Amino acid sequence: MKIKEITQFLESIAPLSLQENYDNSGLLIGDSETEFLKALICLDITSEVIDEAIIKKCNLIISHHPLIFGKISKITPHKPTGKCIINAIKNDIAIYAIHTNFDNIFTGVNAILCKKLGIENYKILKPKQQILKKLITFCPVIEADKVRNALFNAGAGHIGNYDSCSYNTSGKGSFRALEGTNPYVGGKNQLHIEEEIRIETIFPSYLEKEIINALLSSHPYEEVAYDIYSLDNAFSKVGEGMIGELKEGTEITAFFDKIKKTLGTGAIKHSKLIHNKVKKIAVCGGSGGSLIGEALLNGADLFLTADLKYHQFFDGQEKMILADIGHYESEQFTKEIIVDFLNKKFPTFAFLNSFVNTNSVNYF
Repeated sequence: MKIKEITQFLESIAPLSLQENYDNSGLLIGDSETEFLKALICLDITSEVIDEAIIKKCNLIISHHPLIFGKISKITPHKPTGKCIINAIKNDIAIYAIHTNFDNIFTGVNAILCKKLGIENYKILKPKQQILKKLITFCPVIEADKVRNALFNAGAGHIGNYDSCSYNTSGKGSFRALEGTNPYVGGKNQLHIEEEIRIETIFPSYLEKEIINALLSSHPYEEVAYDIYSLDNAFSKVGEGMIGELKEGTEITAFFDKIKKTLGTGAIKHSKLIHNKVKKIAVCGGSGGSLIGEALLNGADLFLTADLKYHQFFDGQEKMILADIGHYESEQFTKEIIVDFLNKKFPTFAFLNSFVNTNSVNYF
């Protein structure tokens, strides 16, 4: 198996098109055509992680945070990033990052954080817009089921927790087959009227290639008529942060104790404890200060995230508690869920969870 088969699978779960515009996810170092041996999964790439990959004979490192994030003008061993790049290339180790695209999927970073903390019935806090598209096509009545099912199997027709969603209307299509054609119905050089079904369904834009291929391969016509429209609707399965509920209202101090124990954090920075008990909880693994307003609008009692600035602790407006639980701490389970995804897909290959603690923040 080649490295590209691993990366293609990861991108089927978390498409690169879902990463934020400042991000740098994807294959950063190496050749995707290289034969795959073993992979090491980590949160950050440090020299210790590179050494671990060398010792364990891994030729692929899959990291949540990109090793190459901003502009690099020099690659020398005197800087941490340069040293890692040099050692990776010298030892034929490919490096792949799965960052904000993994943050933005429903089964990613925030989902596992919710599960670990006992937050139930969670949903995306800030769903992405302009991700959805609508497909409209027309086919003979007798072939409608076949075409619809092909589109659904390719990923079309999902609305919230419903699948196989479409709208269908009957009508009549007309066409004339000219010379050089092989019409499914009707004769050449004769105007033909066919009873057809107009099928409308939606799909996420990152599946467009698969949807069109499914349409063309299942449709009986030699020339398939279809329209694709971009939609402004929010897509409930993709976006930033999550919000859900605890099974019952919980004392805030008791919940903080659970967070510290579950995440292994040395301290929790928080705003004024304006609620004695909390139930509705919003989360965003990593830096989520930009979502404070969304958490407020969604009625959260508590918003858990990281990297909050001093003045942001005022933004709860005496309605919501804000808590900084640490960047590493809030994303540490990312390794676990990536390994789980890969082991289920490729059970005969080795995907190892890095033992290196790359947390750069310490508590006295």
